[in-house]
Amino acid sequence: MNDRAALDLLLEHGPLSRTRIGELTGLSKPTASQLLARLEAAGLVVATGTTAGRPGPSAQLYRVNPDAGYVAALDVTPDRILAAVADIGGEPRGQHTISTRGRRAGRALSQVIEAVDAAAKAAGTDRSRLNRVVIGIPGAFDPVSGKLRYAGHVPGWHSPTLLDELRETLGVPLAVENDVNLAAVAEQRIGAAVGCEDFVLFWAEEGLGAAIVLGGRLHRGATGGAGEVGYMPLPGAPVLHNVSRANTGGFQELAGGEAVLKLARLNGLKARTPQEAVARAVAEATGNPDDQDALAVLEELAVRFATGLASIVAVLDPQLVVLSGGVFTAGGEELRSRIEEQLHQLAIPRPRLLLSAVEGNPVLSGAVSRALSDARDELFDTTTPSRT
Repeated sequence: MNDRAALDLLLEHGPLSRTRIGELTGLSKPTASQLLARLEAAGLVVATGTTAGRPGPSAQLYRVNPDAGYVAALDVTPDRILAAVADIGGEPRGQHTISTRGRRAGRALSQVIEAVDAAAKAAGTDRSRLNRVVIGIPGAFDPVSGKLRYAGHVPGWHSPTLLDELRETLGVPLAVENDVNLAAVAEQRIGAAVGCEDFVLFWAEEGLGAAIVLGGRLHRGATGGAGEVGYMPLPGAPVLHNVSRANTGGFQELAGGEAVLKLARLNGLKARTPQEAVARAVAEATGNPDDQDALAVLEELAVRFATGLASIVAVLDPQLVVLSGGVFTAGGEELRSRIEEQLHQLAIPRPRLLLSAVEGNPVLSGAVSRALSDARDELFDTTTPSRT
């Protein structure tokens, strides 16, 4: 317990002296010295300079050894795989992207290996030194059948033996998680949901999704499909009676990427992506408050998003809803405030509605956080005699 407490303090505060570690843990100086000697011998901490600018003799500082372990994180979309490698201290070391657009389906295994190896090389290491790999992907792997569900648009990932093949080939402990769930992990640890035990992360890009956190834990559902809100029937959208074959549903038809682009075109806004359409609507509405077309796009989108969110919050009654994904990043406060206004008119539970506060790629950030948490639990267990 003392070893883990000291390592967590070093991760939180950065380099600390023996005296400071003793103060923060409540350990005596001799015990703190023994602890540091044990961690240094295990390769988990290293000496790094001395204190300066204080009265008295300088004190040796210690930090977590960043080379004690490495993790890899991947964000998979239908068009590309983004891989990143971080050291055990959480410092990004290398990143690599491979395009999968137009490549032959059924090559998910080789594509993952290619991405991981390239990211590890960029980090100055190799796959053999990885302690964990976490992959974020649309949909979810069924815990019983092992097949990827809710993701017919991601080719090459639907073999029931794929996860076993990945684990065997990588030779590293592997976890595969829904991408929106990983965005929620990042939000809970470093974003808008820090300290929040019950929240929903609502994601909008080309597709719609949600992550549900209850009592501080992700709720995945019996088949991993909790949060697949794109299939949710809603007023104003056609009722589809074969959503598995169509791979879409009411909410997706109402407010997914294609619906956003169609709405923009109807109001004279040309764009190639839903993110671009929303950004253009915001720019024109804020630059010219009398631009009725741009305002109409924002107002209609607010109604559509609020309609779906009203059903979600009516069931879950969360403390907080976090808006994440490229559409909400593009819409910013202009879109968020309109959604909140509409939601408060439609729903009795009225949670706080915040924009994501995670910088960069939230899926990748969540995957790195998950991988680091698992790797540290193993590496920082100094009670295991065989650990090297």
